[in-house]
Parts: sequence; C-alpha cells; structure tokens
Amino acid sequence: MSMCAVCRRATQPGLHACPRHTAELRAWLAELPGQARLLEDEFLAPAAAPAQGRIGGTGRATAPVPVDLRVVTLLGPGHADILGADDDGTVPILAWLGAWAGYIAYTYPAVTRDPYGTAHVQPCDQAWPRHYETTAGYCVWLTRYLPYAAAHPWVGDLHRQLEALVDRVRDLTHTVPHRHPKAAPCPECDAFALAAVDGQEGITCAACGHHLTHADYEEHANTVLAMLAERQQAS
Repeated sequence: MSMCAVCRRATQPGLHACPRHTAELRAWLAELPGQARLLEDEFLAPAAAPAQGRIGGTGRATAPVPVDLRVVTLLGPGHADILGADDDGTVPILAWLGAWAGYIAYTYPAVTRDPYGTAHVQPCDQAWPRHYETTAGYCVWLTRYLPYAAAHPWVGDLHRQLEALVDRVRDLTHTVPHRHPKAAPCPECDAFALAAVDGQEGITCAACGHHLTHADYEEHANTVLAMLAERQQAS
C-alpha cells in the first residue's frame, strides 16, 4: 500500500501524493505566474520623484524606499536549497522553481543511443522549459512532470515548499482563490465541509480531507437527495 507523503493517507499504488494534494500542486503552479505578475505590476512601479532642493544642508534629496523589499527578494535572483530545507522567506520564486525543475530533470531517466545504436539510460542534463526559464515556463514544465514527481517520496517537500511560497505571495497581493461550499455532506465523515476551490480539481472536505471528483460528488449528491426524498415520502 502506498501512502501520501503530505497527509499520510493511503493512495494509489506506486504514488506518494494522493489526488487531493496532486490537484493542489497543479493549481498552485497554474496560479503562481499570475501572482508574480501582480507583484511586478503593483509593487515594482517607480516611486514618486524625490523632492528638489537642499535637505538638512547636505545638498541631496532624500526619497522613500521605492519598492517593498520582500517583493524584490521574491522577484530577484538567488539560490534555493530545496530538499529537506525550510524556507526562511528569502528564496526567490524563479530560483525555487529552477531548483526543483533541475532536481527533477537530474533524477528523470532519459534514454539515449550511442553511435553504435546501444541504448543508455541516464539522468537528463537539465530542465529545458519550452517557454524559457521564466516563472510561467518553469510552472508549465513542473506541471508536465507532476505524474513523475508524485511517484517519489520527495513530492511531500515539493508540496510543503510550494504551499509556503504561494501563501507568502498571496499575503502580499491579497489575492486568494474563492471557495465554493457544497450542499451535500462528506461521504466519509458526514460533515458539511465539502467545497470546490477555484483552480483546483475536484472537491475536498475541510474536516477530514476526503477528495472527490466532480462526477463523484454529483453522484453522491444525487444519492443524498434521493434518500431525503424517500424519507419525506415515508413520513
């Protein structure tokens, strides 16, 4: 039996990320490029020009800090130590994405043939995003390799770090996906805590973490409605 590296619940054989947390990874990677653009547009706009004239007898004008330094850190260059490391809030977005893409590429088995036709299996040299080494390019690349990542225990580190990164960016942009509560109770724990989240696949129970596809939820909701109708008729 395989176990999800995030929630420690049983999942499909050979996988270390359950459908719920795989869907979260996919949704966060889809959201991050837009959030990065918001940071650039809203926080890196040029500040007002400094006042003219002599200030304090020094002959120099004093201007306020033109940008939020937290945003400069997130959008600037840097280095990311990913496996087993705790992000202290100073890891830039692009450095973090590039580090994970590089790590996955280095562990991904690629088949090549030498001039004599002999096949050799070895790791890839590096990640080559089709949309270049940008936030959007790396997010697309990582999304394509999520099925491979989900088959390894380190997908738990990927999930934990990406969640922390997205939360930090959302704190700055004040932009979060909306939750859409569902009327039917959870089929696993009976709590009325099922909800869909913009950008995420399926429906998740906030109480127990049970995850449903939209088709499974519709079938479950119809069953619940049928049971309620039978009870009303019987009474």
